[in-house]
Amino acid sequence: MKKVVKFGGSSLANARQFKKVGDIIRSDKTRRYVIPSAPGKRNSNDEKVTDLLYQCYDAASAGKSYKRIFTRIKERYQEIIDGLGLNLNLDHEFDRIEENFRAGIGRDYAASRGEYLNGLVMAEYLGFEFIDAAEVIFFDEEGNFEPDSTNTELSERLEHVERAVIPGFYGSKHDGSICTFSRGGSDVTGSIVARALHADLYENWTDVSGFLVVDPSIVENPQVIETITYKELRELAYMGASVLHEDAIFPVRREGIPINIRNTNRPDDRGTMIVESTCRKPRYTITGIAGKKGFCSINIEKAMMNSEVGFGRKVLQVFEEYGISFEHMPSGIDTMTIIVHQSEFEDYEQSVIAGIHRAVSPDSVEMESDLALVAVVGRGMKATRGTAGRIFSALAHAHINVKMIDQGSSELNIIIGVKNTDFEQAIRAIYDIFVTAEI
Repeated sequence: MKKVVKFGGSSLANARQFKKVGDIIRSDKTRRYVIPSAPGKRNSNDEKVTDLLYQCYDAASAGKSYKRIFTRIKERYQEIIDGLGLNLNLDHEFDRIEENFRAGIGRDYAASRGEYLNGLVMAEYLGFEFIDAAEVIFFDEEGNFEPDSTNTELSERLEHVERAVIPGFYGSKHDGSICTFSRGGSDVTGSIVARALHADLYENWTDVSGFLVVDPSIVENPQVIETITYKELRELAYMGASVLHEDAIFPVRREGIPINIRNTNRPDDRGTMIVESTCRKPRYTITGIAGKKGFCSINIEKAMMNSEVGFGRKVLQVFEEYGISFEHMPSGIDTMTIIVHQSEFEDYEQSVIAGIHRAVSPDSVEMESDLALVAVVGRGMKATRGTAGRIFSALAHAHINVKMIDQGSSELNIIIGVKNTDFEQAIRAIYDIFVTAEI
């Protein structure tokens, strides 16, 4: 059995956290391939090493004073090395990094050094082989990830390697220059390695015990989601729920490899399993609740709209002309509502309205601003009667007016529109009726 394990920055912020990670890896011999992030914050007033590297590079490449920041970076790693009692000297690595910073080698290179150095420390600490991600993960000249060539190279490289540390977050272009994924990209590296190895499980260790049913800043101590499908995760992530980098889903999904979100500080917690599909009945009717503020609606009315061929296409074409994407489009016999991000729409609102009038000659066009969308997601809703009724009952009891409702044909999610000012209260009301009442 093979497991790929990725540890986030908070899990590797100092020597004490490193020791927790070491205990976790050594407690299970199938945890054979490790993806480390750069050291994160040690406390709320601290800075992430990646942020320090950016600051240092910007100063050094511009010919400004950088020594103080560079010293802080070196001290962070030396603190970890000393705390672990390792016989490891990184002076040569830091000399090369300093030289490249002063030469202006690039911000991607600068950012990647946090993971690179942590990978060297982790490999020394565990006694695993170190594999530089730049040698096995590839991007094209435009910075687009190349999955096929990467998968081929990684598979061949790891075929005879029993245990390895591969730093997260970066790879290289064909000319050898370093290229990074977006922030949080170590999640993606772990997923890529899991795919190449045909791993049995990808464990993603962080500072929370899995996905929570709802944002803990809105509901105090919410329940953990035990099992979630990729489709449910996609719906929740789209509406703002985030523990895992979104691009980390696709490589393992193609191979049918499950992801287990775990807590480094509470290793006995089972966390959340992310799977392609499951026959496990969900603990609650819903799997999760997520949402965003800052939308507006454009409500179009026209008699006999339903019999006018091409009406919807003509309306959406107006939005397309101004580069505005729509989020939802609920409609009736003589009405159509377009939900868009208010920030994207405001600068073009009058032009869009004029364009709609020219395109379809509506009877009226009205707008409503400051809306929030709440997504209620769950595979259990399809087999449960009265889910929508319970949602509306909960919102009515909380004196919240529903501005919009949209449900996909998969019955996997229900989207509710409310005023921005009712957003948090709406989420709490839905959580109470489906989770608190069922505990």
